[in-house]
Amino acid sequence: MALSKKDLLLKEKLEYHYSYFDFSKLSPDPLEFPHKFKANPDIEISSFISSLFAYGNVTQIRNSLEKIHSLMLNQPFNFIQNYPSVNGTDIFTGLNHRFYSSRDIETLFGVLHKIYSEFGSLKSFFLEGYSSNEENLKLSISSFSKRFLKMNPFGRYLTDGFKFMIPDPLKGSACKRMNLFLRWMVRKDDLDFGLWNEIPSSKLIIPVDTHVARICRQLRMTSRKNVSWNMASEITDILKKFDPNDPVKYDFAICHIGMRKLKF
Repeated sequence: MALSKKDLLLKEKLEYHYSYFDFSKLSPDPLEFPHKFKANPDIEISSFISSLFAYGNVTQIRNSLEKIHSLMLNQPFNFIQNYPSVNGTDIFTGLNHRFYSSRDIETLFGVLHKIYSEFGSLKSFFLEGYSSNEENLKLSISSFSKRFLKMNPFGRYLTDGFKFMIPDPLKGSACKRMNLFLRWMVRKDDLDFGLWNEIPSSKLIIPVDTHVARICRQLRMTSRKNVSWNMASEITDILKKFDPNDPVKYDFAICHIGMRKLKF
């Protein structure tokens, strides 16, 4: 279907911003942290953790991720492999990030230790719930979320903070942080790693936060007021008009235009 003149102008702008926001414009972004590593297991773990902490102001995000990577001795895979899977570990005592308590962070690393011990990677764990027949990754993310929360290594009561880490799209959440992680893992360009080549980029959903929502409302890609899975899906469907195979490639540019208060 041919694009209207208005859509052609929007596509031209989107492509311009996509090209402009290349690796040289990476900072400030949590994606900086996994780019410090060369080995795929380190990149995957750093990416997952960096995406989970990607909410709040930029300074707070960077400070938390600096502390966590320092506590991991900048060896994410080695740290996860040897993480003590026993109740009462005090490695993260005193470390909090907005809704996450130190206990939540301890539980997170306990779950990751268990997943890597049993599955070898987050990719293998995610693919257990993935179907190539899906239009997008909604059901795959829901499966990941449910199974992740059941991998409780300490038998602890799971707090609201921990549940906030791994939301379920079937409950309406936009799942911004999970969609961000998946963008980094599935797509391949200067910014994104493309380590999970079993999943096509066409199935990704844009990670929507307040910045992306605001810009996309201005561009009339959505009229929804509340950030939700439906909003993210609606925006992605519109972006598919401009690149059906890789609609989420525009995410970094849209987000940073919003973050930096630039004019689209």
